[in-house]
Amino acid sequence: MPRNKLSPFEQNARKEISSNLKKFMHGMTQADLAEKSDIPLTTLSGYLREKSTPNAGNLEKLAIALNVKKSDIDPRYTFTDIMDFVEKAPLGEYISPVSNVEYLYNTDTVVKQIPLLGDIACGDPITADENIEDYIPETYTRGNVPSGTLFALKTKGHSMEPTIPDGSIVIIRQQPNVEDGEIAAVLVDDDTRATLKRIKHSNDAVILQPDNREYDPIVLTPNFPGRILGKAIEVKTKL
Repeated sequence: MPRNKLSPFEQNARKEISSNLKKFMHGMTQADLAEKSDIPLTTLSGYLREKSTPNAGNLEKLAIALNVKKSDIDPRYTFTDIMDFVEKAPLGEYISPVSNVEYLYNTDTVVKQIPLLGDIACGDPITADENIEDYIPETYTRGNVPSGTLFALKTKGHSMEPTIPDGSIVIIRQQPNVEDGEIAAVLVDDDTRATLKRIKHSNDAVILQPDNREYDPIVLTPNFPGRILGKAIEVKTKL
């Protein structure tokens, strides 16, 4: 299966990462850096040959091994270093201060670095106490950039199929309310668990309705409250 074509921004990022790694290695061999950073040699070789891009965890390891800042290696961290102040906290607490960084590769392109905040249930809710796993570079044409603060969640389960398949990446715009029929990420159980469902308001209750009829809805009431994190605006699925 052919891989998705890289955007010009992503191609440029790989080129700069490779160049910066070679510069800061100061004669160190790939094997030396692989051992020092605890990154497999084949993975490191991919970064140096511009075949792959370090995730947030490996970028941190490389920065420590080379005694430099992450932004010295990866140009995507030039204007902000979000990972430095993100601490392990419930999902509802740590999405609020995250602002998406925009990079202009040319006059017609905007790239948003969208934080991926782990899994979200498309079945029974799962624990949402996860740290930022990675950043997803989303390229938009100027004038079509989604407004507001965005974050991404990976779905787990089948209750939103066929609309949202298991394992999809869902882009969420942070907002406290959504309209009936829209899909939202919702925190339940005292903000400790998150789920992705279609919203329906009914008198004093809010119904979290799955698209898959084999699953039961979740009903939010004053005795079983929930909190909307945001509206699903885009779904990215694997072919």
